[in-house]
Amino acid sequence: MYIAECPEVGSVSQGETVEEAVANLREATELYLAEFPLKDRGRPIITTFEVAGGVRA
Repeated sequence: MYIAECPEVGSVSQGETVEEAVANLREATELYLAEFPLKDRGRPIITTFEVAGGVRA
């Protein structure tokens, strides 16, 4: 399992592949922001993720 996190809003999700974890995180973050919109900060949210070395797809 892979875990993905968006630290800007605190959403977290998981998936069996990196792609699934990121897709699930996108959905979780969209749902969170629909319920709790961010106050206008004048800049976009930028989220990154890391994959541990030696991980095989």
